[in-house]
Amino acid sequence: MMLEKIALTGRVLGILLYAPPESKECQPLLATLQDPTWAAEWPHEGCQQAAALIAEGLADNPPEPLAEAYQRLFVGPYALPAPPWGSVYLDKESVLFGDSTLRLRQWLRVNGIEAQREHNEPEDHIGTLLMMAAWLAEEKQQAMVSGLLAEHLLPWAPRYLELLQQHAGHPFYQGVAQLAQVTLAAWAADCPVAIAKWELYY
Repeated sequence: MMLEKIALTGRVLGILLYAPPESKECQPLLATLQDPTWAAEWPHEGCQQAAALIAEGLADNPPEPLAEAYQRLFVGPYALPAPPWGSVYLDKESVLFGDSTLRLRQWLRVNGIEAQREHNEPEDHIGTLLMMAAWLAEEKQQAMVSGLLAEHLLPWAPRYLELLQQHAGHPFYQGVAQLAQVTLAAWAADCPVAIAKWELYY
């Protein structure tokens, strides 16, 4: 049952936190999320407030266009208020492609997994890792799902989501951050192995 939930929720959250809102991956999801009644079918409880924020952000008069919010939060050109890469949080220098990225890369190599990523970006993007967890769950790879979550995603993702919610400045991404917080807390509670306690630097 845990794998089924991760397969569904990881894919949705991964796309929302990775793909631009105007992309062909995101558009069908946004159409579904406009009506907050979807929250009743989400497999983890406590997401009604998140659903209301998401619907508000997709309504006719958002505080700023969704594409601009995405650009500001995930692309730049200015410093991102909540950088979506794990090594920013796990490495002393808060750099991209840091030691934690190399650890993840080694884990992927050992397990024969090739990360789907664009433009030579780090493999530890929150969206990439969520979609990877979903894919592994679809393939019924329980041990690999647990390893990915416990070592490479859950140690830092709560801090990232906290910052995203604080600084999103747009109800849609505030709602997505809340939805991800509820969902990842449930994943952590169900994870059969202990979550690694890495020091956070950001």
